[in-house]
Amino acid sequence: MIPRQLLATAEETLREAGVPSPEHDAAELLAHVLGLKRSQLPLLDEVAPETLARYDALVARRATREPLQHLTGEAWFRHVRLEVGPGVFTPRPETELLAGWAIEESRDDQLIVVDLCTGSGAIAKALADEVPGTVIHAVELDELAYQYAARNLAGTGVDLRLGDAFTAFDDLLGQVHVVVCNPPYVPLDAWESVAPEARDHDPHLALFSGDDGLDAIRRLAVRAAELLRPGGVLGVEHADVQGEAVPAVLTATGRWTEVRDHRDLAGRPRFTTARLAP
Repeated sequence: MIPRQLLATAEETLREAGVPSPEHDAAELLAHVLGLKRSQLPLLDEVAPETLARYDALVARRATREPLQHLTGEAWFRHVRLEVGPGVFTPRPETELLAGWAIEESRDDQLIVVDLCTGSGAIAKALADEVPGTVIHAVELDELAYQYAARNLAGTGVDLRLGDAFTAFDDLLGQVHVVVCNPPYVPLDAWESVAPEARDHDPHLALFSGDDGLDAIRRLAVRAAELLRPGGVLGVEHADVQGEAVPAVLTATGRWTEVRDHRDLAGRPRFTTARLAP
């Protein structure tokens, strides 16, 4: 079959299924089964029948809202490739902004950075890639997600630990320069509003956090203050409806100054930063 016709059919299938980016996903899946880059697809004259069968099967799975990254087995985050799949939270493009903030705050040599709730290891790996002089520690509670992180962070020098983000690193108390965290923050009653790709495939431990979505962030506000040295900084992602609630959680502790919320490229509240008071 001619690739142009094949892609058009797949795009329509995905569009009818409600997939948010049918054109992109159809092309990504075809490039995946062919072992090519998307930019190389226009050079193809035809697709062999055995490849067509594999492609049709993947398109059918994507139409059930199985995440694209689960079908390809990988996700790109800033400049690094991550292995992802069932059992680990798929990193989102908007989290790259939080990672970028952490990278800029870690530019001085030999700073100590802690990535809490590391999931696939996305933020920690980006830090290791872009600020190689930084001493990076990361922790993940879920054992399956930890296994993904271990593979993704192999050879990076990151100190990865299995454990509770809000009790880990007793050996670093008062020594850390930067704490970064993408915690669970979806309210339990927001179940129906979560995209099927996340609700049905991401681990719920990485998504939901109490009735108001702030349980993990309340614990983070306390633990980050224990880990950081005076003047150290915290960055935490949150839902777009929590642009006032998360700064309020930090301010209420009396431990934080320079509390500021940041918007993503679409203008939505996305993450909060703060500095530990002296």
